[in-house]
Amino acid sequence: FTSTREFETMLEPMRYLLDKTTIILASASPRRKEILLNLGLTFDVKPSTVDENLEKSKYVGRPFDYTVDTAALKADDVFKAVIKDHESDNLVVIGCDTVVTHGGTIYEKPKDVGDAARILNILSGNSHIVYSGVKLIYKEKGGEKREETFYEATEVEFAELSEEVINGYIATGEPMDKAGGYGIQGRGGSLVRGIKGDYFNVMGFPAHTFSLKLTECLKEMNNSTQTS
Repeated sequence: FTSTREFETMLEPMRYLLDKTTIILASASPRRKEILLNLGLTFDVKPSTVDENLEKSKYVGRPFDYTVDTAALKADDVFKAVIKDHESDNLVVIGCDTVVTHGGTIYEKPKDVGDAARILNILSGNSHIVYSGVKLIYKEKGGEKREETFYEATEVEFAELSEEVINGYIATGEPMDKAGGYGIQGRGGSLVRGIKGDYFNVMGFPAHTFSLKLTECLKEMNNSTQTS
């Protein structure tokens, strides 16, 4: 897979703008924090407190929209909480949500051990799609807020998993805070036969597409500053 160092290099032309911008991650996810740090970003972490209670039945056939709308809940909540303290700053707030989908069903974090076993049995020997939706809310110093939303999809192929393997993996505790009940960056990586797309998206954050979108937002902010 592509290293995050390549993405950091891609963002380097924007470094002079990044150094003048307050970036806030609206998530407590250690995986997202790790990916952003590896991108060379300096940022604050302020988890959203909003209820993530969107009705999945309204998103049949559109799991990507579910992730974008859930990411929007997080970003909107945090932006409202911090904007008063950052009126005079360049500001970017990042919201993200990741789900696993298979057979038209959205799988988030397992509710309990039994749910983790059920999900892993369904994924066993099959391919599934991991979607991450992102919302960026950004503004230049003294300017109006703007928004950008997008999603990324990665196909993941699972090996055939025996009951012994599934129970042993669940016993590690790793599945319990991961969408789809596994972490590709940890012991769950041994369950994955292959992927097609962004590895970091499966971890929980689409590093490549985010880098492209962040660059576009920074350029837009810079152009507005120069013409104001």
